[in-house]
Amino acid sequence: MTNESREQSVDEAPKAKRLILGDPLASTDTDEHLLPKKMALPIFASDALSSVAYAPQELLLILLTGGLAFLAFAPWIAAAVVVLLTVVVISYRQLIKAYPSGGGDYEVARKNLGEIPGVVVASALAVDYALTVAVSVASGVDNIISALPGLNPFRVELAVGFVILIVVMNLRGVREASRAFAIPTYVFIGSVGVMIVVGLFQVVMGNPPVASSAQYAVETQDLTQAAVILLVLRAFSSGCSALTGVEAVSNGVPAFRTPKVRNAQTTLALMGGIAILLFSGLTAIALVAGVHYAENPCDLIGFDCANPQPSLMAQVSSAVFGMNSVPFFVIQGATAVVLLLAANTAFNGFPLLGSVLARDGYAPKALNTRGDRLVYSNGMIILGLVAIGVLIVYQANLTNLIQLYIIGVFVSFTLGQIGMIRHWRRGLSAIRDLPADERSSKAVRTELFGLRKGLFINSLGATMTASVLIIVTVTKFTHGAWLIFLAIPVLSFLMIGVHRYYRDVDHEIAMDDQTHFGSTGDVALILVNKLQKPVVKAVDYALAAKHDKTFAVHISVTKEEAAALEAEWSAHRMPIPLKIIESPYRTYASPIAEFVKKYREQHGSAVVTVYLPQYIVGHWWESLLHNRRARRIAQQLMLVHGVSITLVPWLLDSSELIYGRRSRALPGDDRAGRPAAPEVHRVGRRAIRPAGPPERSDAAEPSVPATKP
Repeated sequence: MTNESREQSVDEAPKAKRLILGDPLASTDTDEHLLPKKMALPIFASDALSSVAYAPQELLLILLTGGLAFLAFAPWIAAAVVVLLTVVVISYRQLIKAYPSGGGDYEVARKNLGEIPGVVVASALAVDYALTVAVSVASGVDNIISALPGLNPFRVELAVGFVILIVVMNLRGVREASRAFAIPTYVFIGSVGVMIVVGLFQVVMGNPPVASSAQYAVETQDLTQAAVILLVLRAFSSGCSALTGVEAVSNGVPAFRTPKVRNAQTTLALMGGIAILLFSGLTAIALVAGVHYAENPCDLIGFDCANPQPSLMAQVSSAVFGMNSVPFFVIQGATAVVLLLAANTAFNGFPLLGSVLARDGYAPKALNTRGDRLVYSNGMIILGLVAIGVLIVYQANLTNLIQLYIIGVFVSFTLGQIGMIRHWRRGLSAIRDLPADERSSKAVRTELFGLRKGLFINSLGATMTASVLIIVTVTKFTHGAWLIFLAIPVLSFLMIGVHRYYRDVDHEIAMDDQTHFGSTGDVALILVNKLQKPVVKAVDYALAAKHDKTFAVHISVTKEEAAALEAEWSAHRMPIPLKIIESPYRTYASPIAEFVKKYREQHGSAVVTVYLPQYIVGHWWESLLHNRRARRIAQQLMLVHGVSITLVPWLLDSSELIYGRRSRALPGDDRAGRPAAPEVHRVGRRAIRPAGPPERSDAAEPSVPATKP
């Protein structure tokens, strides 16, 4: 894009939009906005990294409902989560290598398992991305309120405001968003890492940290053996929220700089390693410090449940560094910010997924359109609106939202891993079909080893993720997760419906050599309400197009207006005939449609071009003061066979706010609509000169009686 064209594009855009989003970027700048690993980590891994702030909290919260003794299960559950996370990260490294186009689990499932599994994965991911935004923002607000309890009454307002802020930041483009989000993410990693090291050092030195809630006992009830098992499984499913966001890297491979696959795999490995260290360390410090975090604060004996319960992160940081110390506020601030920014993972993953779905015909094509800043802005706006709705409905309550979480991600995990198994088996089958001498070559043996390794890794991943999906379903279903099992089929049904629609339309409009339209004439109609400059401009355009026949048509609602127009038309010696069509029911499109039908019956299948003058205004409120009849008529006439519509814009003076220029005035015009020389009407570069009163050619016009709608 040249500087001149860039300046013109900027000038024509609304100033408020440019102020918020910045100047538009040319398509040729796409490569400059691809991400290096150091910027990709905070963009795509912030969700997985930030989940360590609430995953241990939710794990301990569920265990504590059975009593303090159940905290003994925490290390084993945390270890199981770490093993699962390790397997999933390794599995997704295989997926990135095999399918680097950005479709992730959706592409794997669709290509290897079929349409319906692919659409189910896409629906599950879409639901999970929306919940990622809601859960991350709610958790961030929780940590802010832990440091500043006075903000508790404004929980929902804060959450909605943060979602809007994140949407705006992402609409400014990937590179600017990565710059804004990189520092808080790395501060969070560093500060929490330091806190874990200091806490473990204190334990080694015999001075372990003590949480503020360690003194509170917990009200418990007797549980049956089945209830104990269910409670442990539920705690494990809540701890598995640490795995959310792992799939985002596989969906975002196209956003990486080359070599894309290697950079994406490295970023995924870094993300997994950091998440494991932070999750393990934070869980260990919380158990050592005696953090007691209850689902119902009033269950903590001695705690004033009128006050908000401090988050696990707040309790650990205050135990290690001291309440209201500088490190405490640094960690709380970094945690709150990175939890809010964790929503950014969804704002990168969902638009990319939406673009792939739109490309394949399962989502509206608008999702595959890049905005001014080279991002899929429509997907970002849709995700933001859905997340805001979820936050409002659930009042930004993290405990309630977390019950809906991770169902979708484990559905996609499981189907994606099963799809990869089919992928590897297909490769093995192809090698088995080779001749014996080719199978013994070194290259084939190397490929065979890679296929078997991939099959083993993804088989293990499929087994583990499917098991966790069953556990999560059983333990969360009655706590609100049933909504997810309702939403995924509904979304899948809609996606398949969209795909069927696009398929039918493509079939309907496909080119063939049998279809012939056979138009035999060319007629122009200029709709006239009053004889004004916009009408003269439309007449000028119609004459310049040199149609076979040209008429002016007035839909008569009152006889007085029609008579006045006829007199004015004759007085100004307009060069085309004026046809008056009565409309006793005050409709406009129906009489015109009837006129066109009669004309085509009498004179053959002519192409009828209808010219509609239309005002272009610069202020939003001006559009409310005009009836916008031209657009309404155009929409109805588009349904009439043989009719094409031409909107003739007339730029009012206020339109300079949009176009940066004033509408052209007629020479000699005194700005009040009174031309000094009525004999010559000049519009643009043509002049319409009077040719005396036009003769009506009744032979060229159908006899149309007053029409009814």
